[in-house]
Amino acid sequence: MNTGVTACLTALALSLPLGVRAAPEDELADIRRQMQTLKQQYETRLEELENRLEQAEAQARQTRDELAEAKTAAPPAATAYPAAASSGTPMASNAFNPAISVILQGSVNSYSENPDSYALPGFQLGEEGGLAAEGLTLDETEVTASANVDQWFYGQMTVSLADASEGGTEVELEEAYVDPQRLPAGLVGRFGRFYSDVGYLNRFHPHAWDFHDAPLAYRAFLNKQYGDDGLRLAWVAPTETYIMIGGESYAGNSFPAGTSSRVLGDVQSLYVKLGGDVGLSNAWQAGLSGLLVNAHDRETEVPDGGNDTFSGDSNLLIGDFVWKWAPNGNPRQRNFKFQGEYFYRDESGDVAVDEADNSGLIDYDGKQWGWYAQAVYQFMAHWRAGLRYDRLSADNNLKVTSLGGFADNQAVIDASGLDNDGHHPQRWTAMLDWSPSEFSRLRLQYDRDESRIDKVDNQWMLQYIMSLGAHGAHEF
Repeated sequence: MNTGVTACLTALALSLPLGVRAAPEDELADIRRQMQTLKQQYETRLEELENRLEQAEAQARQTRDELAEAKTAAPPAATAYPAAASSGTPMASNAFNPAISVILQGSVNSYSENPDSYALPGFQLGEEGGLAAEGLTLDETEVTASANVDQWFYGQMTVSLADASEGGTEVELEEAYVDPQRLPAGLVGRFGRFYSDVGYLNRFHPHAWDFHDAPLAYRAFLNKQYGDDGLRLAWVAPTETYIMIGGESYAGNSFPAGTSSRVLGDVQSLYVKLGGDVGLSNAWQAGLSGLLVNAHDRETEVPDGGNDTFSGDSNLLIGDFVWKWAPNGNPRQRNFKFQGEYFYRDESGDVAVDEADNSGLIDYDGKQWGWYAQAVYQFMAHWRAGLRYDRLSADNNLKVTSLGGFADNQAVIDASGLDNDGHHPQRWTAMLDWSPSEFSRLRLQYDRDESRIDKVDNQWMLQYIMSLGAHGAHEF
């Protein structure tokens, strides 16, 4: 018998009048029966409450486990559902100080055309705008350290290691920035070296992409990804719909800029981003961005080994849209993501064409545009499939002002790579990836690339992504 029950019943019995205690035997028996009934009812009720408590605790554990799995269901490229966009706020706390992560990436690449002759007619590519080397390659290995410096600042640094084109290993400081933590009135800031928040895909590191390579528009307009030394200030509206308005100022030492002696100001960006939820299962984000560039001696590597430079104004406009679906906001088993961006650029200035001993000069006024659309569907746990389409167009007005040793005007224009000869680069891409855990991913991808004139390049890639250490969830 429960000790508490026994004590209560004993006290009840002792409190009875003496007359009751001296009552006849049948009355005493009746009292004993009532006491027994009371005890049975108490124990039954107690057992019932204990069962309900055990069931509630089990349900709570199951819900907690499902939420934990949902947060880490997708591997390094995962994003949260269905919350709308975030402003880039870092992790609130770290298990270690600093938190350190390593991303291992590599691939096996096969092309039906020579990757060294890759070009996008009508566009001048930066150093990173070409194809990965054929065969087994080591892609970027990223080492990231991050921590809250104190109650005022958060800091993060990412260093990448990759195979250099001339052999050996190339080490690059990708990002090294500080975020103030106590700005007033919904303001968020950043200063140091970091990827710009223009467009949608630009701010994500390559391991978080849904395909092995960047869209053609990112190759052509941003050298795959634009980042530089600068500062950012943005404002997040206190509304139910996500609204962020921001701007950035950069020194201008990266493509599509060039080299700059200024601390800030050769590159400016402005953007507005909107987002929200539609029911429990859907979320969206849309944005409009502008990147205004004053380029000085922007270098372009062309397939024939020349080294052209551009100086002038380059203004880029980007519109982006993303839609995500997951049943009741839980992407663990199934989810779908649609993503698209449109680019429009207006450039004007001088292009110095350097090929062998020739160095012509072109007065250049170009208008170029491009877009991509992609869809990725996780049809069962750990498995995803995706499709993407890219297209570029250029309308460049080229006037040769100096032959500089070239035979004629057309020879200078051909060497610049800015004449697309009526060709519009395009590409179809399909991929299938398997993610046995949130820390690993294997991806098979096929590209039908029609970037070069009168040539179709069939490209196959088998990629691995492995994540070691602490790694925070990615933004929307």
